Amino acid sequence: MEAMFVNADAATLSPIGLFLQADWVVKGVMIGLLLASIWTWTIIIGFSMKLRGTVRASQKFEDDFWKAEDIDRFHDAHSKSELPTAKVFMAAIAEWRRSTGGRAIDREGTRQRLSTAMGAATGAEIDRLSGRLNILATIGSVAPFVGLFGTVWGIMRAFTGIAAEQNSSIAVVAPGIAEALFATAIGLFAAIPAVIAYNRFSHGLDRLEARLHRFSDRFHSTLSRELEQG
Repeated sequence: MEAMFVNADAATLSPIGLFLQADWVVKGVMIGLLLASIWTWTIIIGFSMKLRGTVRASQKFEDDFWKAEDIDRFHDAHSKSELPTAKVFMAAIAEWRRSTGGRAIDREGTRQRLSTAMGAATGAEIDRLSGRLNILATIGSVAPFVGLFGTVWGIMRAFTGIAAEQNSSIAVVAPGIAEALFATAIGLFAAIPAVIAYNRFSHGLDRLEARLHRFSDRFHSTLSRELEQG
């Protein structure tokens, strides 16, 4: 008989049991946090693969570019590329053609416009890649407080049950307190991976941005030499 009582308590305090015995407010909090956790991991897996592939493809693009003997032919071959490095390259070529298409060439003005065009393209590409990171930042900062709300609500419900039954034994208090703390645990389960991933991906984007700036500086120097020889 005692073994049956222990097993029943264990089932009641299991994650599924805690969810089923929670009221609709705490259940809503738990479901929302679980969905946020699934969303977080979807973003983490997808963005990790995308960032890794972008860095690898960008390295190959740069290697091929510096080996290319005909920039115009290289431009035509990669005109539809969606790589950040390719976008910076396209912006530079477009500005170069506009600035050097006339009879009189303003060399200093051309250099400044090239720098501005490549800088704007770099910023636009980093903004495009980092768009979904805001979701990780939001989940990482909000999820613990949502879980805390579920905890507070569950504890209030537990104390209400104590007052109604006029019994403060552990058997009465434990389920309500456990479901309240379970809401906090789910909030942390959603928030911790989101915060870690946000920091890691931000660092990866910073490195990619630095790579784009280095490419821009080298290409700007190449075009500047072309201006001096023209």
